[in-house]
Amino acid sequence: MYKLRSKDERGVTKTSWLDSAHTFSFADYYDPYNMGFSVLRVINDDIIAPDGGFDLHPHKDMEIITVVLSGELEHKDSLGHTSVIHSNDVQVMTAGTGILHSEYNPSSIRPVHLLQIWITPDKPSLKPKYEQKSFKEENMKNKFCLIASKDGRNGSLMINQDAFLYKMTLEEHKNIINTELNPQRKYWLQIARGAIEADSQILVAGDGLGISDEDGFMEIKGIDESSDILLFDLPE
Repeated sequence: MYKLRSKDERGVTKTSWLDSAHTFSFADYYDPYNMGFSVLRVINDDIIAPDGGFDLHPHKDMEIITVVLSGELEHKDSLGHTSVIHSNDVQVMTAGTGILHSEYNPSSIRPVHLLQIWITPDKPSLKPKYEQKSFKEENMKNKFCLIASKDGRNGSLMINQDAFLYKMTLEEHKNIINTELNPQRKYWLQIARGAIEADSQILVAGDGLGISDEDGFMEIKGIDESSDILLFDLPE
């Protein structure tokens, strides 16, 4: 079964410094029919204005993944980490028993575009942890690159859940047909930038596609000059 979550159906939060679209229920946006997908709880598509950002705030019992698409994001947390996350960088936080963090756009002229992702952990009250890694563009070009996983395989960042997150930059007219589906798993395809064709549907930036009870292979075709795609492989 394939279920389209259109970009135009998402919830929206707009402030003087934040333009955010919510694939699933988040904060003041509540949709009882879109509370998450498997263990995937949040996909927020955030654009933070120059000099804007999230003040220090707490999280608990959540795996938080940040994928920066363009610009830079400055991170600080209660574990003592201070870093700047660049395009093609990925940040993973295990909130566990509790963590405080802030995320700011350090540029005074350029916005930062990112996806903030929440995945529920496989157990509560884990020890808080922070990791960050840059992934090479050539490892994502027209092929899925594993960026987060339960066991940290293939150089991916570790998360505390039986879930795998892949990222790909797909060029126009390129076909990817090696995505094998397991009917005992669920999958979520999120278009971060550009446009693709999957399951005979045109998907554009902001669209998501939930996949369950499917086997065989999924074909993905690039129809924009360059498209950024995230693929979540999730437990049933």
